[in-house]
Amino acid sequence: MTVATLCCGVDEAGRGPLAGPVYASAVVLGDGASRISGINDSKKLTAAKREALAPLIQAHASAWAIASASAEEVDRINILQATMLAMFRAISQLPEGSFTRIVIDGTQIPRDLRPWAAERGIEVVAQPRADADVLDVGAASILAKTARDTYMMDVHHRHPQYGFDAHKGYGTAQHMDALTAHGPCPEHRKTFAPVAQWSLL
Repeated sequence: MTVATLCCGVDEAGRGPLAGPVYASAVVLGDGASRISGINDSKKLTAAKREALAPLIQAHASAWAIASASAEEVDRINILQATMLAMFRAISQLPEGSFTRIVIDGTQIPRDLRPWAAERGIEVVAQPRADADVLDVGAASILAKTARDTYMMDVHHRHPQYGFDAHKGYGTAQHMDALTAHGPCPEHRKTFAPVAQWSLL
């Protein structure tokens, strides 16, 4: 992995689930990168490893932020635009002047980010697999994933019949069985096909 000077890494978590918000994080590791070992794409780490790394990233990163877009926003503007919105929300929370370059995992750049970054002289790059290749992006993927998992555990306590503690909203067999038995809850994304069918009943 490489570390870019004053790089802001950005990644998301939760584009695919049938329920819950989509989360994004922006992280500027700066000198803190040397104090943290084991950062990688969150999908390549165990839950225990992610949970151990998240507080270290928050403690040692030069700057970090976490943001989300709700299930209602996902339904209203679609999942891609909700993801872009969460990313922009996270980036815009960071202190002015704390980074000179933004690297986003994937191929899409939030529309509102381009003029925002241009006004500040900040370069913006979308890079596939950046969560595995750029430390700041890997750190962002960890913070986004752990924050979303924490939120979905709270959803589980409010709606235990769906088993959100196990699948975090993804369309597992357990989740589909619970949808069949109980129908959707307020955290479900009503425009996603397995949930949308309930509006036709």
